[in-house]
Amino acid sequence: MNKQKIGNWLIGIISLSVVVSVFFVKPIAQDLAYHKFIDNRAMLSVPNFWNVMSNLPFLIVGFLGLMQFKSFKTIAEMDLAYWLLFFGLALVAFGSGYYHWLPSNETLVWDRLPMTIAFMSLFAIIIAEFVNARRASVLLFPLIIIGMLSVFYWQYSESQGAGDLRFYALVQFLPILLIPVMMICFQSKFDKVSGYWFLLLFYVAAKLLESFDVPIFELTAGTISGHSLKHIVAAIGMYVLLVTYKKRSELFGK
Repeated sequence: MNKQKIGNWLIGIISLSVVVSVFFVKPIAQDLAYHKFIDNRAMLSVPNFWNVMSNLPFLIVGFLGLMQFKSFKTIAEMDLAYWLLFFGLALVAFGSGYYHWLPSNETLVWDRLPMTIAFMSLFAIIIAEFVNARRASVLLFPLIIIGMLSVFYWQYSESQGAGDLRFYALVQFLPILLIPVMMICFQSKFDKVSGYWFLLLFYVAAKLLESFDVPIFELTAGTISGHSLKHIVAAIGMYVLLVTYKKRSELFGK
């Protein structure tokens, strides 16, 4: 059995296992303690200043991606997906900035919506570059819609007093499991696939920084928190990918 067949089997098994397992997990409400970040300092009349302003790199990288889009080496039928990736990233700066200005379940919706646009666009791009471009072009909008619906469902469930994050978690973490399988088992249409591996590495680092929000704030003597660093590290990962898109070359005959 060749690597592609193994990859197809793994994608199917992982997807089915994760989707089915969601229905055996009890609904997960949003922990309200999540909104209590350690660095709540206000500056220049901006509450939670550093958690708000550390979103600026998302806007910068998103803007650069949109401005330099024509210099990217892309799959032509997926051009909209590449554009949506950086458009969604730019929107993250506003959505996350708004959320951190006034952290609550209501404002968290506007943080998560643009993230799903960017994340699901990226997922479709990787499917196109490694697995099947035609299939990815068909999946692009359904993936984005599913991602956005998972946020709306969570919002609705919270409004009914029975918050349920299961499907949002599914949308977030299933692609994280599938993307390495695709990159290992399938041949990319481009060289320099290291850009995706670096992005994955920066994503994991960002999640760790988020988890250690308080210890990092204490370790830096109140200079910067883990959550603020999370924003910066995630944006750096996207910048590395942007540079890769400009420098890579197509592997002809693949």
